[in-house]
Amino acid sequence: MNPKRPELPKEFVASHKRRRMMDAIAELSAERGYEATKIADIVRRAAVARKTLYDNFDGKEDLFLAAIGAAVAEVQERVEEACTTAEGVWQNRVEAGLSAFLGFLAEQPALARMCMVEAPSTTPASAARYDDALRGFVELLERSTPAETGLPDTIEETLVGGVAWILNQQIRRGEAAEAEELLPELSEFVLSPYHGVAEIGSIPQSERDSTVADSSG
Repeated sequence: MNPKRPELPKEFVASHKRRRMMDAIAELSAERGYEATKIADIVRRAAVARKTLYDNFDGKEDLFLAAIGAAVAEVQERVEEACTTAEGVWQNRVEAGLSAFLGFLAEQPALARMCMVEAPSTTPASAARYDDALRGFVELLERSTPAETGLPDTIEETLVGGVAWILNQQIRRGEAAEAEELLPELSEFVLSPYHGVAEIGSIPQSERDSTVADSSG
């Protein structure tokens, strides 16, 4: 007699089903676009009942927004960790963060397309999520670069927007998997405005703030 198979915790099963539904809408949105993706397609791809979807989400848009939120949180965590652990001058931290971001896009082409192609133009709420994500990367770049450069106040916003546009075009061509090949070009694009106005090894704003706090403590 075969031993009884142990049951998985209900929380694990529920979380796994949510993950499958978010993966399904990401894959289907990448394949056919958000508008052409139906609830029936999602539950079939995720291998769940329609009721399960509505037990977890208000509908297709709510699921779409949850999938975007989960993907953005994951890539932001990767990028911030890469910036934090990189050694040497601030330029190394910027390049490490960019490398982590490109690596995520290459590993997850469906999520890349959902977040960077579908999200900005699908619904007002998804466009707002996209804008919030860009703002987060702008703030991270501001913390990672020297504070006093004489460059326009909008330089980080301009650079992040430029990187996003280049990657949007790469993904639209179906080349998300080759995103990491853009690292040298995009690193030069992001760092070049600081050449000549920021000394190598200048203290980034984040470190300057902590230094001031330590000296006043």
